[in-house]
Amino acid sequence: MDSAMQEDIIINNASLIDATAASDFNSFYNSMLDKYMQPGFWHGFFVSLAVIIVSEIGDKTFFIAAIMAMKHPRMLIFSAAIGALIVMTILSVVLGFLTTVIPQIYTFYAATFLFVIFGLRMLYEGYYMSDDEGQEELEEVQMELKKKEEEIDNQKTVSDLETGHSESPVNSKPTLLNSILKSIFSPIFITAFTMTFLAEWGDRSQITTIILSSREDPWGVCIGGCFGHSLCTAGAVIGGRMIAQRISVRTVTLIGGVVFLLFAVSSLYRGPD
Repeated sequence: MDSAMQEDIIINNASLIDATAASDFNSFYNSMLDKYMQPGFWHGFFVSLAVIIVSEIGDKTFFIAAIMAMKHPRMLIFSAAIGALIVMTILSVVLGFLTTVIPQIYTFYAATFLFVIFGLRMLYEGYYMSDDEGQEELEEVQMELKKKEEEIDNQKTVSDLETGHSESPVNSKPTLLNSILKSIFSPIFITAFTMTFLAEWGDRSQITTIILSSREDPWGVCIGGCFGHSLCTAGAVIGGRMIAQRISVRTVTLIGGVVFLLFAVSSLYRGPD
């Protein structure tokens, strides 16, 4: 076999491989496009996004990120807070998806009932809420964070005394990996992560995410929820105090109540199927 024939065989095989890879990519792309262009995905996305925004602005997790970002690097606090919220969102979606083994008629009426309860409760809370409710929530979170920081300082002091050394400047330049690991396992990151996670556990937005993922497209609910948390957390770390002062928590709560009731009406209109 001469060299020209070998070159032709190699070229033909390469073309065949390229054509196969392109066909596989096109099939994958079309399948993903078909999935995410479905009305169910976008309905779940926007419903989840709206729920998170009206539930999280002025919430405890919002103020945790806002206050900690005033004293510590914003990117560090944002990473910790959004990490906790994404983990919580994924867990909630999984829990909601697992309830699909229950007959749909039961989850339909349970979800609609909870939407009505949440909506009426938010309207009740917003109606009787004082105008400085956001300031009271802010002060409460500040007190909790102050206690947490005092505990961290005390633990650090005890650790230094036990080891017999304190922090000293290091001449060697830390690597990028060491800097990332030091930030992730730093007391500040762990505090922001755990406080955000615990504050979100059992919160109205978590329960609503579980409900939505049992009724809507779980991918849409998950991505919409994570996107909503990202927007709220970014707003908190960039200018949380200013947002809390300019946006009335009472108004947001009343709007949230109306939104939940609209979801209940929409759910009844769409029916259990």
